[in-house]
Amino acid sequence: MRYNIDYKKTFNDSLLFWLDRFVKSKLTSLSNRYVNNNEKLSLIIGRLNQGTSDIDELKQLTKDARNIGLIGINTYINPLEKFYRYIVKFSFESITEVDEEVLSEFLASQTGSLSDATKKNYRMATIAFFSFIDKQNEDKNGKSHQFRIELKNWGGLKTSQANKLPSHMQDKELKRFLKAIETTEFKEYARAKNRLLIKTILYSGMRVSEALGLHVKDIVFEEGFYTFYIKGKGNKPRVAMIKQDYIKKDLQEWLHVRDESSSLLFQSRTGKALTQSYVSYIMDKILLKAGVRKEKNGAHMLRHTFATKLYQKNRDLVLVQEALGHADINTSRIYTHFDKERLKIAANTMDDVN
Repeated sequence: MRYNIDYKKTFNDSLLFWLDRFVKSKLTSLSNRYVNNNEKLSLIIGRLNQGTSDIDELKQLTKDARNIGLIGINTYINPLEKFYRYIVKFSFESITEVDEEVLSEFLASQTGSLSDATKKNYRMATIAFFSFIDKQNEDKNGKSHQFRIELKNWGGLKTSQANKLPSHMQDKELKRFLKAIETTEFKEYARAKNRLLIKTILYSGMRVSEALGLHVKDIVFEEGFYTFYIKGKGNKPRVAMIKQDYIKKDLQEWLHVRDESSSLLFQSRTGKALTQSYVSYIMDKILLKAGVRKEKNGAHMLRHTFATKLYQKNRDLVLVQEALGHADINTSRIYTHFDKERLKIAANTMDDVN
């Protein structure tokens, strides 16, 4: 039987519902060769069919299953319990709001002190859980939501890409990129819009989805700055600011030509919301003009560039967390790896004995 992806009234209850069903599927598919109490296992599966009351009850049921000899269930429940406790802080309204970026941030912030083998287990359990939902959810019209989570570029992988720092632009590349924003050719109607969109992400560190979700009313001019009132992950409100000089010309030009029938700041010529693929198209053209190529060339690289510059300039991890809207400061900690001044201190450790 398939279920609506948001089967329960709240995000937390729907997520627990899917965890119950995923764990039940694992209890029935893992080897029961060493199970010494089949009646107890049946009772556990029956309780999962009814639905647990909270994550602690689910954890206890898997512990009971392990105690009667069901091997392998901890590989799944330990990472997913951590995921549940992490994700409920976001106050999401729908499970569909969870995406690869959120999951990468979860893994980065929660597995830093773990072994590589355990990190890989976390990744495997996360992918398995969302693949299960992909196959088991269906709405009344017969359509299903597909997460298609892969986490290929997360640092816990065996591949040569593992443990690489986020792609970002160095100062020389950034100067070429800023120049290319002004000189890249676009259709006349879209020139100001495209420049404004890319600058908004770059100068504020917004997520692409946050920028595309902006409405005209979300921008307020205050004392030489544009203040943006953003709906972040889980519809959590936050504020970003950009200096007037950076975007004033493009903003005024775009507001003059945009379709006023839509309240969205960024929109197509027909007033429809822009897509992530459209932003990728803009980025590809500007990066080509600038002669900048990175391992990951998407607009999310602009967010990493902003965060890297912010930390290097201020050495304030809390400021990075607030500016980027991270729920957990450990997610922001990745940018400390770019702190060459701190590394110079380490490099001078042996000066007093040389």
